[in-house]
Amino acid sequence: RALANVLGNAFSGSVQQRLVVGGAHGHATGGALFTPPGARESLPTVKDRFSAQRHVSEPLEVKVARTHPDARMPTKGSVHAAGWDLYSLEDTEVPFRASVRLRTGLHVAIPVGYEGQVRARSSLGSKGLILPHSVGTIDADYRGELFVLVTWIGEGNSYVVEAGERIAQLLITPIPKSAFTEVSLEELGETARGKGGFGSTGRF
Repeated sequence: RALANVLGNAFSGSVQQRLVVGGAHGHATGGALFTPPGARESLPTVKDRFSAQRHVSEPLEVKVARTHPDARMPTKGSVHAAGWDLYSLEDTEVPFRASVRLRTGLHVAIPVGYEGQVRARSSLGSKGLILPHSVGTIDADYRGELFVLVTWIGEGNSYVVEAGERIAQLLITPIPKSAFTEVSLEELGETARGKGGFGSTGRF
């Protein structure tokens, strides 16, 4: 078990992230609001795996501008939380089975090579407040206000989101460079699964 713990610690780590406040209601700062354990700059060697010292990369800076005095900066619920909590700017009623955009009062600049993933909070999802599109994407070149699209499918005719309530999670995720190349159907190659889809692998 001791060896497993050493190997686990050696391979663990994620991209460090920090948020920088700016805009009409914030002052720029280079200080990290939260700094989780960092990712390695290169693939670990055998020596690295048994070394207590970690190679930590520079934190990934995500610039945030608050355009409303009541807007709240994203926060993390725990030290190792993957996502940053987003807060509702104002009281908003979400009617049953209707999709409503919730304001945050935030504008963000996602670094090039990354995306912002807006995901539902499990506590709200269990009540019936969900994201109809499952996961929202914030592109690196988007500069508009950050909204959270939600739908109410729980009990009652509506759900009232209160100002300052945590409404979603924001994950900053790397996006690999990719390009599409047109080929023939045969050039795609064969797999054991083939055309199987829509539950073809079975229920259990």
